Amino acid sequence: MELFPRPRTEIAPGAVHVPEWLSPEWQRRLVEACREWARPPAGLRSARLPSGGRMSVRTVCLGWHWYPYRYSRTVDDGDGSPVKPLPGWLAELGARAVAETLPDEPPFDPDVALVNFYDAHARMGMHQDRDELSRSPVVSLSLGDECVFRFGNTENRAQPYTDVPLRSGDLFVFGGPSRMAYHGVPRTLPGSADPGLGMSGGRLNITLRESGMS
Repeated sequence: MELFPRPRTEIAPGAVHVPEWLSPEWQRRLVEACREWARPPAGLRSARLPSGGRMSVRTVCLGWHWYPYRYSRTVDDGDGSPVKPLPGWLAELGARAVAETLPDEPPFDPDVALVNFYDAHARMGMHQDRDELSRSPVVSLSLGDECVFRFGNTENRAQPYTDVPLRSGDLFVFGGPSRMAYHGVPRTLPGSADPGLGMSGGRLNITLRESGMS
């Protein structure tokens, strides 16, 4: 619990940060679920970029498998297994997140989740989430170590941008005019998580999206 509660903040039109949105119980439940999803087959892996390099974050996908820069029903850049299903309870959590932060948006019905694990050295460069056919909002849930989340503009990777500290349990939703904003994670703060969460280190980020595909 924060000594001085952090307020809910609209970072940009359609982009909302809600600190401590997840209760400690929900955080622990999600950590345990992520641990199960990370196991093979179709488990945690580092995606290979078209340049030949690998992403420093490790990812497991639910509902649809994402790899640069497309979606598939199978882990085409890994063991070839069918992607793990997106649990209904997780989709419902995402729907509630959008209803509470962007009430003017149509009902949110996510069919894909990307679970990213950041160790102490992992980063995420500035990018747009543009591989979905749908332009419904993106829901981001943070677990574990704190990070600096850089939320930018819709035109390019340069300034203006806002650096937002995301801690375990925080919710960040972006849609509407901010749906195509560039964003990234320039650094994490190793060792900043509550030991009672059940993680030995690192940060987990769960993003929920509507693919717009069938």
